[in-house]
Amino acid sequence: MTEAIEKEKTPDRLQSFHRFLSADDTEGMRQALAEMHPAEIAVLLESLPTDERLQAWKEVPSEQTGEVLAQVHDKVRLTLIGTMDSDELIAATENLDTDDLADLLPDMPEEVIQQLLNTMDEQNRERLETVLPYPEDSAGGLMNVDTITVRADITLDVVLRYLRRRGEIPETTDNLVVINRTGHYLGLLPITELLTNKPDQSVAEVMQRGVEPISADTEAHEVARIFEQRDLVTAPVVDADGRLLGRITIDDVVDVIRERADHSFMGMAGLTEEEDIFAPVITSSRRRAIWLGVNLMTAFLASWVIGLFDATIDQLVALAVLMPIVASMGGIAGSQTLTLVIRAQALGQVGVSNARQLLIKELTVGFLNGLVWATVIAVVAGLWFDSVWLGVIIAAAMMINLVVAALSGTVIPLILKKVGADPALAGGVVLTTVTDVVGFFAFLGLATLFLV
Repeated sequence: MTEAIEKEKTPDRLQSFHRFLSADDTEGMRQALAEMHPAEIAVLLESLPTDERLQAWKEVPSEQTGEVLAQVHDKVRLTLIGTMDSDELIAATENLDTDDLADLLPDMPEEVIQQLLNTMDEQNRERLETVLPYPEDSAGGLMNVDTITVRADITLDVVLRYLRRRGEIPETTDNLVVINRTGHYLGLLPITELLTNKPDQSVAEVMQRGVEPISADTEAHEVARIFEQRDLVTAPVVDADGRLLGRITIDDVVDVIRERADHSFMGMAGLTEEEDIFAPVITSSRRRAIWLGVNLMTAFLASWVIGLFDATIDQLVALAVLMPIVASMGGIAGSQTLTLVIRAQALGQVGVSNARQLLIKELTVGFLNGLVWATVIAVVAGLWFDSVWLGVIIAAAMMINLVVAALSGTVIPLILKKVGADPALAGGVVLTTVTDVVGFFAFLGLATLFLV
């Protein structure tokens, strides 16, 4: 049965694992978990309600607990760490990479951190102290300090003998990093160059000098962009003085890309990418209540605008039937522009230099779409309610709202980013408010002027 679980997709594996839980089959759970990769175990644990999650956590093989803790979301990790004693936590972190260990330490009890530092040898402690000062979402926080360095003045034969003496190289090593006597970065020695050139050639003769390192202070999303643009597998990381600190590998960048995607997707609903689907009801309710409250206030604003024209609506019922169309079309058009601009911001494709051209382009798109769909709604509304003027007014209101939607979808994320707010988190709420208010005001205001 456990062999089948290994081949199943996550939902099927979850269902199969539930059978072990329901039957209280401890041995079955252990075998199933032992055959999974730590990342798969992390997904499984995040998919279980809290009680079942803790029950399954007890059966995770001890040699995998550290890797699993490094893979799960922060809120789930805190729950799992809370069930472990000091000895278990120290044992779990023994074989972790330095960057993963640095990510775990802030969630550890203070006494465990001290014990852990005391049990580490001087070299590993120095490596950890190199990573700790940097935020988790920076190049310094992502980097691994287990990097092979060589000097430029030695021969390739010396490098090969050194590697044979080491017996192993870090995973995902495609280059050796060339430094000088003071540890400053000089360039890279690709493994392919090392293996295909004559042994008596020097490192300086075959090394790549034009490869720029990444500063340790670089934000994680910028690191991901650099890896994407340069098709990198690894990249050296340096401090402000150009001294080599470590390297970033593609597996860490993939995690950044996934987290950014989760952040954008969850942010549209006012949630975080670390949201636990089985968090306590009160906790989840409190988090979501904030954005529901914000949305309620914006809804009141839109309702207030409608209330200004209650006399107009009383005289012409057709307005009540048609006005949601104007607001809805504006909301969709604005969301398209907003999504485009937020994505461009994440990729570093939009800034002060090209914001004006982007705005003109989006306004043009909004105008053309407004022209097309305003004509359609004018014909439909005119025939439906047998009123040419009603068709003309709703067409004009739609034109106004689609152009405003394009303007808002472009400008709102730029302004939010400039003031330090998160466009993915707040942009949708602000945009919906603008398109609703403008849509209702334009339609009802024009109807008041020309029909009543």
